[in-house]
Amino acid sequence: MAVYALTGFSLVSLLSFGYLSWDWMKPSLVADVATDPMEKSLPPTFTRPPHIIFILTDDQGYHDIGYHGSDIQTPTLDRLAAEGVKLENYYIQPICTPSRSQLITGRYQIHTGLQHSIIRPRQPNCLPLDRVTLPQKLQEAGYSTHMVGKWHLGFYKKECLPTRRGFDTFLGSLTGNVDYYTYDNCDGPGVCGYDLHEGEDVAWDQSGKYSTFLYAQRVSKILASHSPKEPIFIYVAFQAVHTPLQSPKEYIYRYRSMGNVARRKYAAMVTCMDEAVKNITWALKKYGYYDNSVIVFSTDNGGQTFSGGSNWPLRGRKGTYWEGGVRGIGFVHSPLIKRKRRTSWALVHITDWYPTLVSLARGNLSNVQGLDGYNVWPAISEGKESPRTEILHNIDPLYNHAKYGSLEDGFGIWNTAVQASIRVGEWKLLTGDPGYSDWIPPQTLTNFPGSWWNLERLTDGLRKSVWLFNITADPYERYDLSEQRPDVVRTLLMRLVHYNRTAIPVRYPAENPRAHPDFNGGAWGPWASDDDGEEWEGGREPLKSRNKKKKKCKICKLRSFFRKLNTRLMSNRI
Repeated sequence: MAVYALTGFSLVSLLSFGYLSWDWMKPSLVADVATDPMEKSLPPTFTRPPHIIFILTDDQGYHDIGYHGSDIQTPTLDRLAAEGVKLENYYIQPICTPSRSQLITGRYQIHTGLQHSIIRPRQPNCLPLDRVTLPQKLQEAGYSTHMVGKWHLGFYKKECLPTRRGFDTFLGSLTGNVDYYTYDNCDGPGVCGYDLHEGEDVAWDQSGKYSTFLYAQRVSKILASHSPKEPIFIYVAFQAVHTPLQSPKEYIYRYRSMGNVARRKYAAMVTCMDEAVKNITWALKKYGYYDNSVIVFSTDNGGQTFSGGSNWPLRGRKGTYWEGGVRGIGFVHSPLIKRKRRTSWALVHITDWYPTLVSLARGNLSNVQGLDGYNVWPAISEGKESPRTEILHNIDPLYNHAKYGSLEDGFGIWNTAVQASIRVGEWKLLTGDPGYSDWIPPQTLTNFPGSWWNLERLTDGLRKSVWLFNITADPYERYDLSEQRPDVVRTLLMRLVHYNRTAIPVRYPAENPRAHPDFNGGAWGPWASDDDGEEWEGGREPLKSRNKKKKKCKICKLRSFFRKLNTRLMSNRI
């Protein structure tokens, strides 16, 4: 039986703060008051393909939206969700690249070779070039396609860039995280470069503009210059609210009473992003797109708890296969929805957006084989049952194997040391090392103990390699049923075996020195030639670029300064 230990607070203390008072099924928090049935029966008619705006936020925690009981102000998102359909059984991936790859391809990461970690800036790797992407299918359907924000799907050669993978225009970063103002990014000591691109060129002139504002302004500009009579797809992949924690001061001031500094900055970034979404929505209405538009909002993974995010009351955080890492915030807002103002418990996964949006666009899916996603628009718009009954969260053969896992523990059919997770119906199975497993309340109180994030921890999980939960009855993953229901464990292990037989080899090549920004004028960008193979890893270091004066990496200098300062302070303390 699981044993729970509390550090610094008792369960009674938590209840007194309201942290354990959220009932998962409480109508006031997860459902809206029913609207007039006549309103639901009279939806707008699709006279032409709808305009599609897909908004993806980065590292926003499950708890960090107003309608999930958060202390962070998100009035725009709350209103859009309340007037549309909230997706409360919606799943994403635990880290950046996997979620983005599955959105763009409609395939599980085991079917793109991206099942391990993320694509690093210096890796000769990118989204497989033989996969037809979502924007490419929408282009085939007559859409103008645009991307604004974070790519993070590889860029080692030009064929990997967004403008070569289906987007007519692109403004954003290619790597995983950059400074919100300077757009500098360091991939290790001394490996720093500028990362903001306009199309396939470096956008040096945009430096100094806060990315959340810059991206919202670009969306408005695209809408202003396009005709609402022609269908448009805009993929807005905000950098927010990924680290570094940076926000205009006026937003931080709103949360000045919030004791936890990281949480305060993080909250400011979320509210700033909320206002950017407000500006995008306003532009849709101003320029005549709104009445024939579909707005999809999604997070990319769970929140990073030591950087201000919160997934409470879910277990785990970003980078884990607990619900706190893979259950996302999601909603759809559109005048075209037949049954609005409600909460949907239909099972939806991020791979489902590919066939759903292509179908909405009246595109052709008959020539696309091997999709793992389903068309869930009838479930969203009409309240019908979801065609999805299971989700492969992932199988990662390269992740550190669990010390206590074995083939024997997996009934001789599965090595439970391998990190994997799957949901089938109401059951969820995890094997190997699922990642950090605690329940972490929102970081709003001052003077928490230094180890406050270990507030509630399972103390008997260190020697395990198999977990089973009835995720419908136990969404917080508190009651492991693997020993009580070995029959269910075996059934789900067989599903893992089935999926593993369809997996392609992992694509995780060694980093190449040729990718160093110093060889590209001080900016991150493609370094391999068109003639190099897709698995090219190179070996020769090129001459430094002479084209443009290298831009100094300000964030790298700051990091170096604080490292030296910290060393001095520590030596003085000693």
